[in-house]
Amino acid sequence: MPSSPLELSLVIPCYNESQVLPLLRRSLLECLEPTGLTWEVILVDDGSRDDTFAQLSAMHAADPRFKVMAFSRNFGHQNAVFAGLSRATGDIVAVLDADLQDPPEFVIKCLAKLREGYDVVYAVRRQRKENIFKRLAYASFYRMLKIIAEVEIPLDSGDFCVMRQSVVAVLRTLPERDVFVRGLRAWTGFRQVGIEYERGARAAGQTKYPLRKLVKLALDGVFAFSPMPLRLAVYLGFISLAVSIAGVLFIIVWKILNFQILGYYPSAVRGWTSLVCLILFLSGVQFLILGILGEFIRRIYAEVKQRPRWVLRAELGFSSKDSHD
Repeated sequence: MPSSPLELSLVIPCYNESQVLPLLRRSLLECLEPTGLTWEVILVDDGSRDDTFAQLSAMHAADPRFKVMAFSRNFGHQNAVFAGLSRATGDIVAVLDADLQDPPEFVIKCLAKLREGYDVVYAVRRQRKENIFKRLAYASFYRMLKIIAEVEIPLDSGDFCVMRQSVVAVLRTLPERDVFVRGLRAWTGFRQVGIEYERGARAAGQTKYPLRKLVKLALDGVFAFSPMPLRLAVYLGFISLAVSIAGVLFIIVWKILNFQILGYYPSAVRGWTSLVCLILFLSGVQFLILGILGEFIRRIYAEVKQRPRWVLRAELGFSSKDSHD
């Protein structure tokens, strides 16, 4: 381990990445060795079920600059990123995925941008390789979030970024349990800039973000950074109340004036269709409002319990002074 202060820390979450780890190690060494920087790579095993931890242990044994944190179970990608940040000691900290869709070479390009005086350089995906449904979903989500969020979250940016230690120090103080890294990164402020890059396909293995996890991540982003869902519940409540009052007034006027509508007088109308439609409309609005409130209450419940965001079963390569918990 170098005696001089570390200049660069790379945080890389890993979940069932045994197929890609040899490629990742080779790519990191080819990228970092020529720079002359002192560096460390923090690999966070997010409860993998394959031999990811065994391979990470071998990487550490061969080169102590590769450090390992292993969770007791799968706590999620975002928590794995934060766990790595809690141990990162470099003056500059980079966050990237293990699948090589985030090319390590791009980190060097971001370092050059930091020298211009920026505190955060984040990667902006130029063009996604997913199917058209996912591309539309991603584009719609980021643009909706940009409109409703209280902080400006850059369009089409992920967790792939390079930050100064001063920014990471602020992130470490944030206690949220439902973490949305790119949103919290934007919330910190500082001087931030994006650089476009071409995100390639996975080098090996399968995606670790199926639709279910993508939906959860999207909900975390919306409910953590926008009060709009609560306001929407209020607006829907007012709208449903207005519609209901208008309906009642109309029925009263119809009854008093006794005029014909669709061939029926008020004394002859059965009323089942209109009554059922009104009940379904109001019930739908009520359930939507309850669902929105439930999402916020669930998050409040998680915060109140104050459970740790992850549990470690093993650490390799860290000393007590590396901890920022």
